[in-house]
This record gives sequence, structure tokens and C-alpha cells, in this order.
Amino acid sequence: MPARSRHQKKEVEEALNYAEAHGWTVDDRSGRGHASHVARCVGDCTVWVWHTPSNALNHARQIRRAVDNCPHAREVLDV
Repeated sequence: MPARSRHQKKEVEEALNYAEAHGWTVDDRSGRGHASHVARCVGDCTVWVWHTPSNALNHARQIRRAVDNCPHAREVLDV
């Protein structure tokens, strides 16, 4: 499987790396609308990553918040 493409905004790229470090998968969505990537946890949590967010810092915070608040990560850790 080829490595995913990097996001053009540094803050968002760091948030995607954070998600991957916490067991989320990040897939490319280039050429399929406004989202450049999609991040998914082991359960059914999904975060759409916009190609050109109006505020990259806030978008990165939203991604990190979704990872931190994911109920499925706690289930995996409890097992």
C-alpha cells in the first residue's frame, strides 16, 4: 500500500500524524470532492479532512479532539 499524500497545511498534517499514532487510518480522497483525506478509527468514527480549510489550526484541533474523544480507543485499551 503506498504512503498517503501529505496535507498542504502543516497543522493539519501534524494532526493526521497524531491520529495515525493513536491507531487511526488515514486514506487519501484526492479528486473526490472537497475532502483530501478521511481518518477512521477501529470502530465507526470518521473525520473528513478538508483540502483547504478556512482555518487550518481550528481544523487540526477538531481532528485531535475527535481522536481524543473516540470511545472505541478506550474499548481497545480496556481489552
